[in-house]
Amino acid sequence: MNKSISRILMFATALVLIAACGQVLITGRKQMLLFSQGEITSLSDQAYTEIMGQAKLSDDYNNIRMIREVGHNITSAVDRYVRENGAEAALEGISWKFDLVESDQVNAFCLPNGNIVFYEGIMPITNTPDLVAVVMGHEIAHALAKHGNERMSQEVLVGAVGQAISAYIGTEDQKKQAIFQVAYGLGSQLGVMLPYSRKHEYEADRLGLIIMAMAGYDINVAPGFWDRMSAGKNSAPMEFFSTHPSDANRIKNIMAVLPEAAKYAPAK
Repeated sequence: MNKSISRILMFATALVLIAACGQVLITGRKQMLLFSQGEITSLSDQAYTEIMGQAKLSDDYNNIRMIREVGHNITSAVDRYVRENGAEAALEGISWKFDLVESDQVNAFCLPNGNIVFYEGIMPITNTPDLVAVVMGHEIAHALAKHGNERMSQEVLVGAVGQAISAYIGTEDQKKQAIFQVAYGLGSQLGVMLPYSRKHEYEADRLGLIIMAMAGYDINVAPGFWDRMSAGKNSAPMEFFSTHPSDANRIKNIMAVLPEAAKYAPAK
């Protein structure tokens, strides 16, 4: 009897994996997505409201303008690319929004619904449009690649976190919200996301450079940015590194991606 149940569960799991198979924009990597984009967007909207309810928007006009201009340029380039390549589904449920928050944290993040938040603490390091584009491109890449949906799906299917498994028994909105909270580490420290997997980080680095290049920014500043962030990590805590694991191998991989990304730059 137990063997029969196990076979049924294995078969059901296989069907779920086949039905939930997605593909990452540009990289073409296959991924498992168990949640609809509508569910992800709704959960992200709730998280954004909660995060921003505890934050204070910056009044630094110059940095706000730079962040929004870079964000607009990069997302416009992405919009053009998906239209030209018939990949509009990649933008389903995403509505780009760019905020700067008063905080000394050296941090930035993007929710799966396209809400991007920079903290004032990162601005001395991202003090040019090209450097803002490095961070912006990387964060936007996480949303485009649907890494949030993939991470939540892995929590549910693999059972890496017991709380997520318990929360998924049923389909009520509050249980999906619980999975979202577990997957992102939200709750005790709103606005501080759990690290993505190394695979997701490398993919976001690659995609981020490509879309940065599409918008005409200088991708060659990226290795220096990450090197500078890594050096700063030794002297002071940087929240960006609690959410974006970085090391010499990462910088090496970024260097290797530069020639590919350069091919996406607009013709001069």
